[in-house]
Amino acid sequence: MWDKEDVAAAGYLAGWKVVRRLPQPVARTIFRWVADFASDNGRGMDGLRRNLTRVVGAENVTRELVRDSMRSYMRYWMEAFRLPAIHADPQLHERLMGGLEGLEHFDASAQSGRGVILALPHSGNWDMAGVFLVGHYGQFTTVAERLRPEVLFDAFVDYREELGFEVLPLTGGPATPFARLKEALEEGGVVCLLAERDITRSGITVDFMGEEANMAAGPAQLAIETGAALHVVHSWFEGDGWGLSVSPEVEVTDIQETTQRMADGFAANIRRHPADWHMLQPQWNEDVERRRQARKERSR
Repeated sequence: MWDKEDVAAAGYLAGWKVVRRLPQPVARTIFRWVADFASDNGRGMDGLRRNLTRVVGAENVTRELVRDSMRSYMRYWMEAFRLPAIHADPQLHERLMGGLEGLEHFDASAQSGRGVILALPHSGNWDMAGVFLVGHYGQFTTVAERLRPEVLFDAFVDYREELGFEVLPLTGGPATPFARLKEALEEGGVVCLLAERDITRSGITVDFMGEEANMAAGPAQLAIETGAALHVVHSWFEGDGWGLSVSPEVEVTDIQETTQRMADGFAANIRRHPADWHMLQPQWNEDVERRRQARKERSR
């Protein structure tokens, strides 16, 4: 008998195969319909609204913004399923270059030989930042949260490694990813890290848009220990294409101050593109604690 994980895996993998073969207009229409339905009826909308309230203010969290946020989120998944077809476009690199800001900052750091850390939030289609980086620079190293069931994580990793990503599991690998990330930077390589969520709950407390939130310590810690250049990167959707930006090098001092500077960069970029920030989970410490208490009550 199949369990729930087997069924979910079969559904995702079937979707992966079907969606990437659909004509793009058909896939876009289907995913937009799902987004619009979810924005009115889906789980996680209260969390999305709470997060958007911190970004734009309660008075600006309109039904249209929530809808647009879900459309952006579902577009990410549509493009994730269609990544093979997107990657096959011979004009892809040129299209990505057309929406890129701050490439000179990355190039200067990469040419220095010190190693480069690119820290970014879950915004737009961050996979496209990786696709561009492989085409412009070469292989880079990143970390992925382990998905359940395992077959989904394996499929996720296998395809991205075919594109030139080196993907390390956050948990469940032969060793913690930090040592390999450090090695890659000491060799003068590039590391990309999604860093606004503190998945391990052992990160650094920062002021994020006026309230306390914990963020991953990895980017700052790696920069301190290796001397690598640290940059804040952002991804957003620009019409049918993508926007990407690279900040000037972030000043690296101690881990608290450096993580705060990274958080400030995230905040400024997210406020410029609020609908493209895909954060339905609790982000701020107050909301994390609220969820913890609710789970505690349900378990009694």
